[in-house]
Amino acid sequence: MWMYLGLLAALFLGLHNLCKKHAVQGNEVFPVLLGTIGSGFLLLLPLFIGSIYFPEYTKEIGLHITSIPWKIHGFIFIKSMIMACSWILAYQALKHLPITIVTPIRSAGPFFTFIGAILIYKETPNFLQWIGFFLIIFSVILYSKIGKKEGINFKRNKWIFAIIAATFLGASSGLYDKFLIQNLALNPQTLQFWFCWYTVLILLFILSVTWFPFAEKRKAFTFRWTIIAVGVLLVAADYFYFKALQDLDALIMLLSAIKRSQLIIAVVIGGLVFKEKNKRKKLIPLFGILIGVFLILYSN
Repeated sequence: MWMYLGLLAALFLGLHNLCKKHAVQGNEVFPVLLGTIGSGFLLLLPLFIGSIYFPEYTKEIGLHITSIPWKIHGFIFIKSMIMACSWILAYQALKHLPITIVTPIRSAGPFFTFIGAILIYKETPNFLQWIGFFLIIFSVILYSKIGKKEGINFKRNKWIFAIIAATFLGASSGLYDKFLIQNLALNPQTLQFWFCWYTVLILLFILSVTWFPFAEKRKAFTFRWTIIAVGVLLVAADYFYFKALQDLDALIMLLSAIKRSQLIIAVVIGGLVFKEKNKRKKLIPLFGILIGVFLILYSN
């Protein structure tokens, strides 16, 4: 069941990436990021209020936000710091690179998660899952070759380094999620609510230095409906992802790889919507990734 929850998370992540590309095009990155996380926070706020005034009802529907000690708040704040850095780098890269290049590089995240899962959690995939995992990594390398044809030098372009760093931080957060959900026994909505709250505070601090004091930057910002959509879709994706992690049998390295099936939305639909180049050639490594996901899903 946790594998299929991972696929649901991938579906919402794929739609989230499409909306994110539209939201940041020709726009100020930091206020867009604040708008998306703020939208997610506002979506979860009624659950927090309901958990205070109508605890029995929120428990009955399985969406109760529990009260947690300050120590746990500290752990969640660390996650917010990691993801804030990851998103800032990723959004800046997405603003300057094609979505059909950014999304596949982000797909290398399972490789970092793979190393951490083996070293930290001692996870042991079977033979076919090993094949599927490395097929995904090999397919991502093929994407980099296609990227060069679009005038993107993977060794000299600073936005490529930005998206790689964002991917590493995102993978670190994924490993940390397993600790938060399983070791600290946090339910998905509690983790999501406080994570959004602390991330909003971090972004407000950054914006108070880099954006709010400058009138020209404020005027350059354009509000788009996709800013709200990104926040809502991210909350949905994270909810299913965290629900999957609640299963003690869930392997974080495989769950991370399963989420890469979001590529079919980003590459196929994104390529058509944003009219990017080499769409057909990008389908070849895309199928490689999907075969890798299939091997992971059905090798048990």
